Amino acid sequence: MAAPLSSSSMVRRVTSPCIGICTMDRESGFCLGCKRTIAEIGRWAMLDDPERQAIIDQLPGRKL
Repeated sequence: MAAPLSSSSMVRRVTSPCIGICTMDRESGFCLGCKRTIAEIGRWAMLDDPERQAIIDQLPGRKL
């Protein structure tokens, strides 16, 4: 019988919005490809799913 998954062993489901166009827009501070800030990109691997989803939810409203 399989052991239940603990929260530390769960796979993250909110994936990076990176599309490989990794250039920062000087005026807005957002990446031209994914519209995240350099701080959001840098800490992405350390964020949990709710934190990642909160960023994803903001992206459509970000203007370059």
